[in-house]
Amino acid sequence: MTPYILVVEDEDALSTLLHYNFEKEGYEVALATDGEEALTSVSERLPDVIVLDWMLPKVSGIEVCRRLRQRPESRNVPIIMLTARGEESDRIRGLDTGADDYVVKPFAMSELTARIRAVLRRLRPGLAEDTIRCGDLSVDRVSHRVKRADHEIHLGPTEFRLLDYLMQHPGRVFSREQLLDVVWGTDVYVEARTVDVHIGRLRKAINRDAPGPDPIRTVRSAGYSLDAQR
Repeated sequence: MTPYILVVEDEDALSTLLHYNFEKEGYEVALATDGEEALTSVSERLPDVIVLDWMLPKVSGIEVCRRLRQRPESRNVPIIMLTARGEESDRIRGLDTGADDYVVKPFAMSELTARIRAVLRRLRPGLAEDTIRCGDLSVDRVSHRVKRADHEIHLGPTEFRLLDYLMQHPGRVFSREQLLDVVWGTDVYVEARTVDVHIGRLRKAINRDAPGPDPIRTVRSAGYSLDAQR
């Protein structure tokens, strides 16, 4: 699954530069130009990494960071602060507020992308590895192979993406709309019922001749979750 990065930056030139370079690195990128837009964007779709400028209109970056850390759903999202404030006291304040890393302007793009890779490896290892595991399930992203307890499972491309995403967030419940946005994309119109069909196909595939219980949990009126302990 492609890591999704939210860039919160009000300088058009820098925002465009970051967008271009992150997409070149293979990331999915969204942009926000002020603090309020950033908070709304995170509420609509949770990023894998947030690159957050300190000085923003409406709500400052440090306040955005503080509010995101207060929300249960965004408490653990990696945040890299961008700022022209290079004093040690400012760096300490940013980290104390909840930022995972701190990059001072001007910076080299190679340094920032290296910091993002490091944060993903440390805090979102499933996004930085070629193979992810959850319980007795494993997904190899290079060969597109899925196994359960050493038995190979054959999945279609949509079921593969669904399983990959659910395995990155074990135990978390996703609504049909959230899964549609992530797996099908926001530019494609697909009915929510389609998610149920593909979840059914995924269930059938991973539970065929499986030694354990169904790891996919249906949460009434809420959505679906993958539970490695089931």
